[in-house]
Amino acid sequence: MPKLKTRKSVAKRMKITKTGKVLRRKPGARHYKAHKSGGRTRRLRGTGILPGKLAKTVKVLMAPGL
Repeated sequence: MPKLKTRKSVAKRMKITKTGKVLRRKPGARHYKAHKSGGRTRRLRGTGILPGKLAKTVKVLMAPGL
């Protein structure tokens, strides 16, 4: 069986914490901020945690890098 490779596109966008949670940037926070409300832009700050099923998929794609 060949060696598994890390999906670099996923590895650049996601980060796995020590406890196993998958962190990601929130979508919609980069541009077109003029028409978004202040509350919405504040909610888009920081990182978000990926929910269960998606987190499991991301961990499989990043498996060799763990």
